[in-house]
Amino acid sequence: DGTPFDGWTTVFLIIGTAIPGFLFAVFLLVIFAGGSYLDWFPLAGLTSDNWAELSWFDKILDYFWHITLPVIAMVIGGFAGLSMLTKNSFLDQINQQYVLTARSKGLHERRVLYGHVFRNAMLIVIAGFPGAFVGILFTGSLLIEIIFSLDGLGLLGFEAAFNRDYPVMFATLYFFSLLGLLMNLLGDLMYTIVDPRIDFESRET
Repeated sequence: DGTPFDGWTTVFLIIGTAIPGFLFAVFLLVIFAGGSYLDWFPLAGLTSDNWAELSWFDKILDYFWHITLPVIAMVIGGFAGLSMLTKNSFLDQINQQYVLTARSKGLHERRVLYGHVFRNAMLIVIAGFPGAFVGILFTGSLLIEIIFSLDGLGLLGFEAAFNRDYPVMFATLYFFSLLGLLMNLLGDLMYTIVDPRIDFESRET
């Protein structure tokens, strides 16, 4: 909309989309993991050395403490891309003729935004959600797992392919494919929730 907030957020979203996740991982390590500045999070690994001595609640907290930086590094790029898509979709819909018609009829601004603009704008976002989700989880996950010394699926699949361990390699491929299919199914279900006018059962085959 041309405001300073809109300009700055656009710049940050573009930067977040352009920079790969493993560079964010290195940046987070330097800033928050005792590299040169703060020492708030562990440098590597999934658990602490005294993990076996912790209570079950402290073990859960320890897991979350260790995976905070890797998760942030993995999701920040996909989140920025999805946010940019959402913003552009809303800006495109808010200038449509039906929005002007709804406002001219005297509808409340909240009703216009959530009853009309939101429904149409979110369809594009939902269509891009599965790809964004897969990108959040798997794009650069191998490098992030190596940086944080984590034994994840990305590293497991890479080592299986390198060592020609075909059962493990196909198992990771199957898991990734299944998760992608589930995300597409979830996207189709969200279509009907956001816009009840969409009915897959009534489509002619």
